[in-house]
Amino acid sequence: MASEGKLSRWDDERGFGFITPTEGGKDVFVHIKAFPTGQRPQVGDWLRYQVTDDSRFDGRQRAARIERHWSAKSAKLAKRSRKRKGTEWGGASLLAIPLFIALLGALVFFWKIPKLWGGLYVAASLCCFLVYLWDKQAARAERRRVPESTLHVWSLLGGWPGALLAQQYLRHKSVKASFRAVFWLTVAANVAGFVWLASPDGRAWLQATPIGTILG
Repeated sequence: MASEGKLSRWDDERGFGFITPTEGGKDVFVHIKAFPTGQRPQVGDWLRYQVTDDSRFDGRQRAARIERHWSAKSAKLAKRSRKRKGTEWGGASLLAIPLFIALLGALVFFWKIPKLWGGLYVAASLCCFLVYLWDKQAARAERRRVPESTLHVWSLLGGWPGALLAQQYLRHKSVKASFRAVFWLTVAANVAGFVWLASPDGRAWLQATPIGTILG
């Protein structure tokens, strides 16, 4: 049965590399001899191959009978699969926004915080969404990108609801696991900081700062 995957590592000088299967699992070893004569593989190639056990290496799996550049259709399918996973994750994560709105409403009711605080989140979210949009367009045009650290700073400053909307509707930064992990840390830090500032102790401290008169 043929398997499919992407050539994720390749040592051209030594003539071997590894294929990452589209269905998941361990990377599969591949040697240059498995490719048709005259073809030089490159990292990123989408491949169809047969899996065999190599008795010389304790039965380790290796790829054989490589078909290169079947990729046109399969690469699109793989890309759609990644986008679908990102969309599913993004749809669930959007629940954080109404939950936060409920929290904000509760703090306005019980701790009498100014409604202006909610307006600041709206403004920060709009700016964050526009930064994501700029980065998305820069990626398509192969221009200089917005650093991921900048995106995280905007989220930390209260723009994370806009970031969630951008990730969902712009399909941007919604799949990369390392980015998502740091992003949710910024969300947790922002919400925790917001609740403390809204508390009586936090507001007393805030009143002593220059912005205290603005935020009430």
